[in-house]
Amino acid sequence: MTHASAPSTAHETAVYTHGHHESVLRSHTWRTAANSAAYLLPELRAGLDVLDVGCGPGTITADLAGLVAPGRVTAVDAAEDVLDRARAVAAERGRENVAFAVADVHALDFPDDSFDVVHAHQVLQHVGDPVQALREMRRVCRPGGVVAARDSDYGAFAWFPERPALDGWLELYHRVARANGGEPDAGRRLLSWARRAGFTDVTTTAGTWCYSTEEERAWWSGLWADRTTASGYADLAVSGGHATAEELAAIGDAWREWGEQEDAWFMVPHGEILCRVS
Repeated sequence: MTHASAPSTAHETAVYTHGHHESVLRSHTWRTAANSAAYLLPELRAGLDVLDVGCGPGTITADLAGLVAPGRVTAVDAAEDVLDRARAVAAERGRENVAFAVADVHALDFPDDSFDVVHAHQVLQHVGDPVQALREMRRVCRPGGVVAARDSDYGAFAWFPERPALDGWLELYHRVARANGGEPDAGRRLLSWARRAGFTDVTTTAGTWCYSTEEERAWWSGLWADRTTASGYADLAVSGGHATAEELAAIGDAWREWGEQEDAWFMVPHGEILCRVS
């Protein structure tokens, strides 16, 4: 494989839909390597160098650092403030083999062939050019290494009992995310994006999160009720003319009502790709 000789001059054009409100971090800090990167775990071993793109609050990052130690994990995110949270998580777990930096995945500030594994969880759905992002992830990955990405697919979300207001929530989320330059149905597109980025050896899988116990329903419905009414997503929905505050409040109420149903069930499907670099 021929790498580019220098990082791309491309840059982020999308707006991150969710922001870093407490309701968003409540979801992100629940994530672990086991529940969010199981497809990648068989590829990991002690001594590997890993780049974790879009690390957020760093809970997956810290797990990866434990799995590859004494190898190193470099964790990057576009937002400096959330990196402070990730640094704190790494420190709490005693992960001394992690470094953090602000970065744009469209133009990574690393030389060619810098890492054995390049990982991105729930990132490509939010970037302006996911194909360019994958090209950059490929560029900084060593021959013999893997580029791994996992993204949810909002259009394939499923839930019961049905609620018209939640149908409205999903339609609204699609509009807001796409107006911000993202693609909320990213999961089904990962293979296509990888092939356009130049990968020829791609393994595709799918994974799910499922929420159905009383505790899971309360947690999932509560964070989405709060996210719909009080997060950066809510601000963008109103400022972009996609919904009024009153409409968002009604969706929030519908989320809480759904979460109180004893037979409520929600599934979040994901596409997953492991791209081998030759």
